Amino acid sequence: MNRIYIEQLSKHIGKEVTLRGWLYIKRSSGKIKFVVMRDGTGLVQGVIAKSEKSDELFAKFEELTQESSFIMKGKVRKEDRAPGGCELDVSDIQIMQIAKDYPITPKDHGVEFLMDRRHLWLRSSRQHAILRVRHHIIKAIREFFDDGGFLLLDAPIFTPAACEGTTSLFETPYFDLGTAYLTQSGQLYGEAGAMAFGKVYVFGPTFRAEKSKTRRHLTEFWMVEPEVAFSDLDDNMDLAEEFLEYIVQSVLKHRMPELQTLERNTTFLSNVKRPLPRITYDEAVEILRKQGVTFEWGNDIGGTDETIVSEQFDRPVMIHRYPAETKAFYMKRDPKNPKLSLALDVLAPEGYGEIMGGSQREDDLDVLLQRIKENNLPQEAFEWYLDLRRYGSVPHSGFGLGVERTVSWICGLDHVRETIPFARMIYRLTP
Repeated sequence: MNRIYIEQLSKHIGKEVTLRGWLYIKRSSGKIKFVVMRDGTGLVQGVIAKSEKSDELFAKFEELTQESSFIMKGKVRKEDRAPGGCELDVSDIQIMQIAKDYPITPKDHGVEFLMDRRHLWLRSSRQHAILRVRHHIIKAIREFFDDGGFLLLDAPIFTPAACEGTTSLFETPYFDLGTAYLTQSGQLYGEAGAMAFGKVYVFGPTFRAEKSKTRRHLTEFWMVEPEVAFSDLDDNMDLAEEFLEYIVQSVLKHRMPELQTLERNTTFLSNVKRPLPRITYDEAVEILRKQGVTFEWGNDIGGTDETIVSEQFDRPVMIHRYPAETKAFYMKRDPKNPKLSLALDVLAPEGYGEIMGGSQREDDLDVLLQRIKENNLPQEAFEWYLDLRRYGSVPHSGFGLGVERTVSWICGLDHVRETIPFARMIYRLTP
């Protein structure tokens, strides 16, 4: 059956169509009734004129309530003032189910009320806009890497050891093999893929058990992580800025109606074009001190600090060469200054903080063994990872981009909880 959806109506002007969906809103104006249907692809207004329609059709109109499901038939008419540029002259309505006492009404509701009813909140126009932007960001991510010759490498969600620190792991019993952990990152497996295929990307859910209760944190989120062999820090930064430009400009090109629904000021987004500014950690420290922040060299740059630094730029800024002691064991030290790691963070403007983080990886076996020992990590769990340095080790690098933080920034949201269909936070496991 050739189903017709609301987003396709402009191709069917003057034709009789059948639409299936739910009541978004209805209203009356004298002898004319207006019924707005949503079907997941858009909204369309159906028009019922009293003088032309049967009493039975009007009775069905009166029976419909918010979110009732129904089938609507009629002729498509061009109407520039209507959403999507079309209206429907309704000839028939078939009611599927009458919704009673739908809890989310046009009045204002608190965030907790809406999050408790997230399964229903997803039906709103704002949430449609956000999740359509998310969908397009993910589409653009895959396009960029697929068209660039990267291979998608699916990394395991169960892992035998920590990638970034044992304090933020979710543990689970794993049959007779002891304890397994939900992955913090697919990066280590991406490195194995890069040694096999040259350039790969890992894309999947990741988990952090840190008890962070901020507008930037989720306990379950999605991350894309490219990894490239024969690549140093400069190559990594080149790839990161090309990647970010592609995503943002693609959203601006294809999802402007959704950004308009969200009333997003796109000035900063339009500025996301290469080259992006690049500053060292030392330069970031100087910026903070000039802005009156008492900042000790060697500290990590926190959320408030990130905001202050990013406010000095009109587009995302890259910070590189962080103190080695603040970064993960697998990050390569700067040969010109071993106190620094060849690490990279990308900060979004407008106070959205870090959206990308990466590094050149340590490719020397002896150095990596020492790092594992210094971090009190179980060497046996990393033997497979160490093999990558035993058999054909090469310079390589990569980064990770958090999808939810990127969606939050591009959409201009106050909190990441709206960037994913069902958010998992330290205080929320339902619905």
